[in-house]
Amino acid sequence: MTPPSQTPLICADALDEAKRSRVLAAYDLGSLHNAAALREITDFAAHLCGVPVGIVSILDTDHQTFLARTGLPDGPEPPREQSFCGHAMWDSGLMVVNDATADPRFADNPLVTGEMNLRFYAGAPLISHDGYPMGSLCVLDTVPHPEGLTALQREGLTVLAANVLARLRDTREDAARRASERRARHAAADSETRFRTLADTMPQMVWSTLPDGYHDYYNARWYAFTGTPEGSTDGEGWNDVFHADDRDRAWAAWRHSLAHGDPYQIEYRLRHHDGTYRWVLGRALPIRDAEGAITRWFGTCTDIHAQKLAMEEREMVSQELSHRIKNIFSVVAGLVHLTGRTHPQMAALLGELRQRITALGRAHDFVRPHSDQSRPVLRQDSLHGLLEELFSPYQARSGERFTIDGDDVAVDDRAATPLALIFHELATNASKYGALSQAGGTVTTTVSQAGDDIMLHWCERGGPRLDGAPDREGFGSQLIEMSAARQLGGAVARTWASAGLEVEVRVPRSAFSRSPAT
Repeated sequence: MTPPSQTPLICADALDEAKRSRVLAAYDLGSLHNAAALREITDFAAHLCGVPVGIVSILDTDHQTFLARTGLPDGPEPPREQSFCGHAMWDSGLMVVNDATADPRFADNPLVTGEMNLRFYAGAPLISHDGYPMGSLCVLDTVPHPEGLTALQREGLTVLAANVLARLRDTREDAARRASERRARHAAADSETRFRTLADTMPQMVWSTLPDGYHDYYNARWYAFTGTPEGSTDGEGWNDVFHADDRDRAWAAWRHSLAHGDPYQIEYRLRHHDGTYRWVLGRALPIRDAEGAITRWFGTCTDIHAQKLAMEEREMVSQELSHRIKNIFSVVAGLVHLTGRTHPQMAALLGELRQRITALGRAHDFVRPHSDQSRPVLRQDSLHGLLEELFSPYQARSGERFTIDGDDVAVDDRAATPLALIFHELATNASKYGALSQAGGTVTTTVSQAGDDIMLHWCERGGPRLDGAPDREGFGSQLIEMSAARQLGGAVARTWASAGLEVEVRVPRSAFSRSPAT
């Protein structure tokens, strides 16, 4: 029967000797050679069995090794083909040879017939956790033991063999741990090498910081760009390469990212190795562990100097062109005014035309590219801001006669012109015939979203009482329809309520701005 402390043995017929050799290689057997712990076991095994010799023997493919020995002088081990343990390790339990001269397996063995004069042998097999025989714990004597071993000795030898296996397992686990650590170190070193190789071949400057923001790595591109000595910009040393005008702004953005974990993105100027300052785009993202804690920041600096100068040049040209277009609106409005003065019979018609041209000019001036000095106070992409600008000629102060409620929508120059015509006509008609023609009259414009459409609701109150729709549609109404339908792709619906005119303008969201609404 297999002792409880042993692992079931793999059948010798099915054994792959090469695989058994690999199993042995997983143990750090060298660390146990002549180990005191094993020597104590062989001492006790020999004493327990009343014999002079105790051995822990491991057998590889072509040789055997004594890890510990009691009662034998140091010297070379017998070859594997002479080994008794080579037989014992295949037994499911103890192998006991009472008198080797009477055992046909060993009678002619040089260990029996030679100088060693071996007669008695008892060995407990050492079986790996996965069933591969490795060797045995054995005891020897030069005289026969006809009575063999007592039950206590047999049990004791089995328990001692289990202790040997426990120490062998410890070496395997230690060897596996050290191998894992070596692989981890190798993988980390390999990863570091690959990262540095990749980082150094990137066109961007790459940098890295500890979680607290301490800069501890820059790639070769950084040092080539800045011309600084390697390591000189670690920590807060990079502060010296910022342009003085950008330093506080860049540090404020970086400290905010460190405090809140938000991505870092900012444009600033860095000192180039030639002494000039060039615009770069700085970006950084936090790397987090499984618990969400930031373990490192990785960032890049991209040279955008050429693009920045080109953008500034385009911006300047765009501002100049838009300024000239604004002047053209003024010139055309002036020409219309002069024409009205020389043709009094057309003064009313030309006055309305001049007002429409002026409204278009106001809308264009609101959304056109501006310099920092000429930019409006209100957001240029704001529908609310555009309406405030269009309604300003009709009231002494904001909110006095006009109220703008509801959602705000991003608007650009493409939508500004038709919107200006629509609301100029509504405001002009309200001032002539509707709510704004009386002192207490007001107009509320409400902006709301309905699926993919934006609804613009115009509501007049406090004006003359209405008795239904007019008999005919004027040019202003036709202009509203044309602007809403043809230019914006929308529709207009009017309600002639007795309390005042209400107009619903439905416009697709996509008509307001070339970029997606935010």
